[in-house]
Amino acid sequence: MLFLVAIFLLKNTSIFKNVEIYQNPNQVNGLAYGNATIEDLVNKDSNGNGIPDWQESLYGLDPTKKETTPGIPNSVAIQKIQAEQANTDTTKGTNATSQDTQNLTQTDQFSRELFATMAAANQNGSMDQTTIDALGASLAEKIQNPVVRKVFLTSDIKIIKDDSVQAFNTYFNTMNNIQAKYPIKESVTSILQKFAADENNVDTSVLVKLDEAITQTQNIINGILKVNVPQSLVSLHLDLLNAGERTLENVTDMKLFDKDPIVAMGAMGKYIENLNSAQSALNALARAINMKLKN
Repeated sequence: MLFLVAIFLLKNTSIFKNVEIYQNPNQVNGLAYGNATIEDLVNKDSNGNGIPDWQESLYGLDPTKKETTPGIPNSVAIQKIQAEQANTDTTKGTNATSQDTQNLTQTDQFSRELFATMAAANQNGSMDQTTIDALGASLAEKIQNPVVRKVFLTSDIKIIKDDSVQAFNTYFNTMNNIQAKYPIKESVTSILQKFAADENNVDTSVLVKLDEAITQTQNIINGILKVNVPQSLVSLHLDLLNAGERTLENVTDMKLFDKDPIVAMGAMGKYIENLNSAQSALNALARAINMKLKN
């Protein structure tokens, strides 16, 4: 979690490339990137033009060059962009800021807040360990708590008032057929292992392999929604359905790694937990069916 905060400062599209956590021997606690602390990164000015690297990156400029566009100093380019943005906001009216914010990814929104907080803290001299810890905790919370988009209710499924052995048998066979009809050739965990062998080697191109898992999982969920569910299995059926939906959302969000890393990292962090929940729900459902069929 900690090294991601430093990555936001660098605005690097290859998030894990050449990144490592480094503990400065003179630093008791703290967030670092390479051998630089966050405060160093906030102040870093690679091209010596008086504009911090992170600010130049926010405006799409190359912080290693004084002139990203030959003949136009980065400082002038920033002033021009700011003027254009001000004119655009005036044209759009009072709702421009809120509308623009709505169009930002979660990563963009967090980055904007992060940079503003760091710049303010640095200017007033309050960039201390407490501030750094708070920033790290804020990012960790966003990554660890992805937004749940859909929850299935009893109104979404087909419930039958029939708890007979025959109804359970039909339900059991139908569910098995759905699973068999939509096999997933390569597991998501296997793809993620190829995606990130270690923190220094990430291959985002392999994430396209998640498409099969997304399609097949969606097909399974669609199939489960059409199953006639015996009354006594409704709760267990919904548990499985919602656990499956969580894994589907996770896998779908993983593909956003290049565009919205906060969402993607949150999905990767939650996937195993939700997969285990799906397996537990499936086991509970199987036990209930077996008990009924044995009687």
